Amino acid sequence: MKLVIVSGLSGAGKTVALKQFEDLGWYCIDNIPLALIEPMMRRALSKRAGKRYERLALGIDARETAAQIRRFPNYLTRLRAKGVDVQVLFLTAQDEVLLRRYSETRRKHPLSSGKLSLLEAVRKERQLLQPIANFVEEPLDTSHMNLHELREAVYQRISEAVAGQLSVLFLSFGFKNGTPAGVDYLFDVRCLPNPHWEPGLRKLTGRDAKVGEWLKSHTPVTAMIHDVQGFLETWLPAFRAQDRAYLTIAIGCTGGQHRSVYIVERLAEHFRERLDQVMHKHRDLP
Repeated sequence: MKLVIVSGLSGAGKTVALKQFEDLGWYCIDNIPLALIEPMMRRALSKRAGKRYERLALGIDARETAAQIRRFPNYLTRLRAKGVDVQVLFLTAQDEVLLRRYSETRRKHPLSSGKLSLLEAVRKERQLLQPIANFVEEPLDTSHMNLHELREAVYQRISEAVAGQLSVLFLSFGFKNGTPAGVDYLFDVRCLPNPHWEPGLRKLTGRDAKVGEWLKSHTPVTAMIHDVQGFLETWLPAFRAQDRAYLTIAIGCTGGQHRSVYIVERLAEHFRERLDQVMHKHRDLP
């Protein structure tokens, strides 16, 4: 049986995450009181429950009382002692992003009142949920994600949940648009020859054959790919041995259009034959 506790800041995408679990066949319950989780798990683990609750996702947020949230570590410890495979997915975002989202949707923050401004409510909630956030090795930062990117990020964390498998995401990006969040390794390839300065290649991307041929003809590009491949081939097994579930490797160039895209394509192609699950994404391409 697998149990995922989905929590996070209001406006960070918790509802979208739960919906993604539901669409993938998980049994989902939002805003369940923490005190009811253990009785529910006894029912779910009974023979009479059958396979209905084999994959269960529960939403916990600031609507729970502060006293119960402080007890979260105790609930989690008892569940794991009973042999339940529990994971915690915590969604977060930057304060200014949450403020903008609330401004756009005109929704009311669950902690807002006549005595608290929206920003104060956001910061109070961040502090309130800290006992849950502390149990997460890497919170999912949705600050720069749209709806589809958030669903993909959640799917990545679900798909990697097969024991002993390592899911690797290769991500291209442009430094001019900011560095991505939640990255484990970041390689800067701005030192390589840039197709942007070739008039016939400027409007193309690293996925186009002409750009690929141009980059492949430059020795530093081939050497960079070889070095990154070698580094990852050496150290990825160590992450897998530690039962690490997912890893994000970002490749950045100036605009995220040519060099980083080409290198991500080559790395994904190379490692698909060597790793359990490999995905690739180009953040700054339309």
